Amino acid sequence: MKIEILGSGCPKCKKTEEIVKKAVKKLGIKAEVGHVYDMNKIVEYGVMMTPAVAIDGKIVVEGKIPTEEETEGIIRKFK
Repeated sequence: MKIEILGSGCPKCKKTEEIVKKAVKKLGIKAEVGHVYDMNKIVEYGVMMTPAVAIDGKIVVEGKIPTEEETEGIIRKFK
């Protein structure tokens, strides 16, 4: 599983990355977590608002910081 946080590196984007990493660890799954800072790549995903989260190339969160519970639920759907 590949999880990408899409955003410029602002505090909201960093918080989103922290939540995603915590959820991955809590669920005990193997996932590659990365951060996409390049605005051209972010636009290629069709994202208009950051932070956003993509799992295996599919946007699952856009324009908000997801809660830990929400993040865990989303990740479970892709397991």
